[in-house]
Parts: sequence; C-alpha cells; structure tokens
Amino acid sequence: GRLLVAPGNAGTPGRVDVAADDVDGLVALARAREVDLVLVGPEVALAAGLVDALAAAGLAAFGPTRAAARLESSKAFARAFAERHGLPGPRSVAVTTVADAAAWLDRTGFVCAVVKADGLAAGKGVVIPDDRAGTLAAVTAALGGAFGDAGRVVVLEERLNGEEVSLLAFCDGRTAVPMPPAQDHKRVGEGDSGPNTGGMGAYAPAPVCPPELVAELTRTILQPTVDAMAADGTPFVGVLYAGLMLTAEGPRLLEFNCRFGDPETQVLLPLLDSDLLDVAEACVQGRLADTEVRWRDGAALTIVVAAEGYPASPVAGGVVGGIDDAGRVGGLVFQAGTTRRDGDVVATGGRVLAVTGLGVDVPSARAAAYEAVAHITLAGGHHRRDIGWRAVARLAAHGGYAASGVDIDAGNDAVARMKEAVERTHGPAVLRGVGAFGGVFDAEVLRAYDHPVLVASTDGVGTKVELLARAGRPGVAGVDIVNHCIDDVLVQRARPLFFLDYVATAKLDPAMAAAVVTGMAGACEAAGCALLGGETAEMPGVYQPGAFDIAGTLVGVGERDRLLPRPDVRPGDVLIGLASSGPHTNGYSLLRRVFAGLPLDARPEPLEVPLVDALCAPHRSYLDLLWPVLQTDLVKALVHITGGGLVENPPRILPAGTSIDIDLGSWPVPPLFRLVRDVTGLDAHELHRTLNMGIGMVLVVGPDDVAAVRDRVAEESWIIGRVVPGDRTVRLVPAAGGRRAT
Repeated sequence: GRLLVAPGNAGTPGRVDVAADDVDGLVALARAREVDLVLVGPEVALAAGLVDALAAAGLAAFGPTRAAARLESSKAFARAFAERHGLPGPRSVAVTTVADAAAWLDRTGFVCAVVKADGLAAGKGVVIPDDRAGTLAAVTAALGGAFGDAGRVVVLEERLNGEEVSLLAFCDGRTAVPMPPAQDHKRVGEGDSGPNTGGMGAYAPAPVCPPELVAELTRTILQPTVDAMAADGTPFVGVLYAGLMLTAEGPRLLEFNCRFGDPETQVLLPLLDSDLLDVAEACVQGRLADTEVRWRDGAALTIVVAAEGYPASPVAGGVVGGIDDAGRVGGLVFQAGTTRRDGDVVATGGRVLAVTGLGVDVPSARAAAYEAVAHITLAGGHHRRDIGWRAVARLAAHGGYAASGVDIDAGNDAVARMKEAVERTHGPAVLRGVGAFGGVFDAEVLRAYDHPVLVASTDGVGTKVELLARAGRPGVAGVDIVNHCIDDVLVQRARPLFFLDYVATAKLDPAMAAAVVTGMAGACEAAGCALLGGETAEMPGVYQPGAFDIAGTLVGVGERDRLLPRPDVRPGDVLIGLASSGPHTNGYSLLRRVFAGLPLDARPEPLEVPLVDALCAPHRSYLDLLWPVLQTDLVKALVHITGGGLVENPPRILPAGTSIDIDLGSWPVPPLFRLVRDVTGLDAHELHRTLNMGIGMVLVVGPDDVAAVRDRVAEESWIIGRVVPGDRTVRLVPAAGGRRAT
C-alpha cells in the first residue's frame, strides 16, 4: 500500500530526493523502507546497473539488467544483435571517424543516412539529413561532442520510408506479451517538421498496426528477441520497446528501448485493465505466460506541453496553471519537468507535462485531449495542434471513398438508370449525351464553321467549396468551375463561346460573391470566352452560415467531322499524360477528412508548400496548351481526368473491344498525392479512382505520332500507358521493381 518515487516531480506522491542514476542511494532507500518491488523507469538507471545492484541486495526489480539494457544503451550493440539474430532492419555501420562514414556512403551508394549517437542522448541523439553533406556534417557534430560521450561512436543507418509504430511488450525473460501499438510524434513542429525531440505526443492503438500485424510482429521480432537474449545469457525482464518502420517491403526494426517509452506510456497505461503491479510481479517471478493481461476497449491520445525554446534551449521557471481544470473535463495530466515553488507548479524546462484524453476511438480521444490541454497555461509554452492526425486520416479513409460519404458505384448506377429516360428526349440534333464529357448540339447558324455543332458542359466544384470558404479563398472556386467546363468541352475539340454561372449561399456576402465572379471573369478572359450571365441565390436554412455552392454551364463550338474522340482508337495507341495543378475539383470529400487533424498552415513532409496551398490550387485549363496540336490530325482522343480518376474516365473514349493499360510509376506523383497515399494506406485502384494522382489530361495518339505530339505540347509530358484489346476497362500496371519508369 505504499509508493515511493525517486526523484519524482510536482505531480508524484511519495517523493524522495534520490537521483535516478544514484545506484547506491536507491539501493539504500529500498532497503531502509523495506521495499518489495522496484519499477525502474529511466534508461540512465538501467544503463547504470540499478537492477543488478538491487538483485545483489536481494530486492526484486522490474527492468532488465545492465547487460540486457545494452539493447538501448548502445545503438551499435543493438544493430549487431539484430543482424546476428536475423531481425529485419536497415543496413547500418558503426564508425568513429568521418572518413569511415564517407567510405560507407560510397560503398552503399546512399545519398544520405540516418545518424545516431551510439549511447544514450535523452531521445535527441538522432539526426535525419537529406543529403550527403548533411549526413557528414551530422557525423562530424556527433563525434565532436554534440551528444557528449554518447556520440563517441556513431551509427549510420539506411534511411527507410514508411510509418513508424511503437510496439511495447511485457517480458519475464521467456515470454513477450505485447501492448496495444502506439504512434509517437518525434518532430517538434506540426506536420512532422523541425528537429527531433523526446516526443511531442502519442496515441494508441495505432490504426496503422491492426491486431493481425501486432501478432506478426510479436512472432517475428519481440519473441525472437526475448528468446535470443535468454540464449545469450542475458534474459530480458521488464518492458521491451521496439521502434518499427512499416515499409513497403515489410516491417523493419529501427531501435530498441528497454523501458516504458515516453510519451507512449501516457496512452498505454490508461488502457491497461489489469493491475500494473500484478503484471510487473508476474514478470519478475517468471510466470507471465500464466497471467492474463487485459486491455480496455477504446483509445487514448496524449499531448505534450513543452517549455519555451524546447528542444534547443528550453526556458525554466514558468508557472504552470490549469492542471485541475484539465482534470475536471476528463483529462489525465502527467507531469514531467515540474517542481513546486511557493505553492506553485513550476516548469524545470524541456517537456513539462502531458495531457491524455480517452475515447471510444482515436478521434474522440483526440477531441478529449485537446479540450483538456486548452486549460493548461504556461508562458511561452507550446504544443502541437496535430497529434493523431495520421490516425484520423487513416480511419477517415477506411473503406475507401465511400466511407467519406461519396459512393462512386452508386453514382454510376444512377447514370445507368437515367440514361434510357434521358435518351428518349433526344432528337437528331443531339450528337452526344449521357456518358460523354458534355452534350453536343448541331448549330449550323455558326457560319464560320463548315458544319458547326454546339458542345455544352454543366458542372460544379463539389465539396472543395467548403475548404475554399474555410481557407478564405472563394475566388478559386470561380476559376475552378470555368476551367473544369472548358476542359470538358476541349476534349471534344471545341472552343468555348460563353459561360453562365450559379452561386448559392445562406446569406449573401457581397465580398465573397465579388471574389467568386472575379475568379470566373479572369478564367473566361484567359480563354476568350464571354461571362454571359448567371444567378446568385440566397437560401437561408439550406446552407450553413459562411458556406456557399457554385455551378455553371459552358457552351462551345466545334466542327462536326473533327470531333473527338475519333472512331479509330485501336490497340497499340499510346496514352500521353499532362500534369494536373493539384486535385482539381475531385476527391475533396476524402481529402477534407484525411487532413481534418492537421492545421491548414502546416507543411507536412513531403509537401513543399503549406497544406492550404496544395489543397486550394485552382483547376487547370488545358485550352492554350493543347489548341495548337488539336489543329492537326495527330490526336485521336482526349480524356479529362475528373471524378472517377484514371480508372473510370479513360473508358469513355474507347470503342468496343478495347481497354487501357496504365503504367503506375511512369510519371512523377506530386507530393500531396504521395502524402495521401502514405497516410491513408489506400490501394492503387482506390487512389487512382478517387484522385487524378498528378495527371489532369490524357492524349491518345497513334504510336507513330507520339514524338510529333510531344514536340507540339510546350511542357513536359509522360507516356503513361497504351490501348490494348479488352472490354472497355482500365488496368493499373505496377512499375517493374517498384521504381518510376523513365
């Protein structure tokens, strides 16, 4: 019934002023107070041999011996151990000179490498450079004392790509029992930017690591590690923490910790339904295999509040307020870098405290945590506003685009059901109707043409308008609607004549309406198209305050005998792709949910611009770019990549008996689409069916005309596929070897 904490902080009971690495003092304390069990938290105590000293004194301790703790205290030892026992991980080397580091880079051909201090560096001994110069500079700094004695030896590791996950396990020397998977946020800045820290927040369970993957990782990494440690004569007792990277080639072991991680512990222990003391005693007594470890349903998320200047130069001395208020709204407040002074809780620097919220899932736990952390006050203190955003993105995308409220299959069914009714209204002048990019009407009154036809398109901007309204960029919607319709008409080799718009809102905001119409006018002017008229509707009760919607109709004209697609599209024809400017006007029901946990001004890797700029890029018009080549007979068909993406749009131009193969990896996928792919885990079919993935327009040309067409298109283009025999479908063909084709 007694608990002692050494050295503790302002939030811990039973504080005793003995340092965590004072082995003799801690052993003496345990003897004097007749302690039954010591739970060792910090890595410095494990590396100092506290468990060994307690055992020699006949005292039970939950934690590994000094020899077993080398899995954490020496990165070089851990990497050698992993390689010796066949645990999957990055290629690596331990060096003591910059010359050795440079030679290893030359041998491997790596442009850069992850640089790690061999010893303990309080979670800050890892540098992730982007190039060779940065790698060698990081090695130079480490060997020069940037991490103290911890950097006398430096470990270089192959830089892997994927999502990280922390999988911890209770161990009794023979058995490993995993905890729920957690995901930490190491970088100090939102969008996973800035320098590494000891951790700015975490959540569990991590959706990226479902139960079946936990079982696999336990079987292939955690249990083999416990078995190997026992075989080496250093049985592991305590908590084994595996830092893992989930790569396209499979899970890879990045590092070991030998104790409860911080801030993972703040989300794992609130989910533990068993008594921690019972589990710890089972580990110490070697009977974990016979002990049930129970976990509560739901999720937990924690947000770290750091002192001003953290991690480079944290400022101590600030008074911390609001802890009780955070608790009253359901938050669990774990203090870290705090002490008491004159009755106040005062920051001692670094990471000051963590606030944990609980919920039925990660989004609800996230909401609870942010509600609680809003009550914390600390002058100059800071915390990330995007903890858990990747989990929110993955959960939002679960089940594909339909889970976002948009069902492409249902939309296709609706078109099929209405087709017959619509076609009953068609007379001989209607040349194209349902299923084409736009309606075509025979208009012989246009005397400048030998046989003119009118080509019409009506469309909207979709749920992108909500994002544009929230971002304060309504003018982009005006550009979007005009350019979308221009491209729909252009693919039939028609030039725009005039445009009519429709704008609806709950309450008319003149500035907003002016911005939208100005955007339309600019896009029309650039295309030589008249903004003929429109309608602005004020509809209270239909739209939410501040929201608006937009639609429009564009009418163009073309020569009847030169309309696209031509009937001679055949197997062997080549697909040429042109770059999009972003998602254009499709996929935003998914995108808004994917990035719901991330501030719009964040710039997560690999984005080169803030998220708001990437998402709000205007829909591109291809009129000026393509009109010169459309004056020739080199192009057989054009495909505007809109709703349905690269999977459902190309079949619109195919004659019976043909299909299309698209070569994935044949064009450079822009950073925004790579980010969506990585954080959602959606497969290639769903991604290319929902988003344009960087290709906004496709040209279909004969194989002998490819060079001539590309010469006439005044920007970079890519050969992305071909027409093949088939049943008017699209097949996505993976790139050979997983690399982008030239």
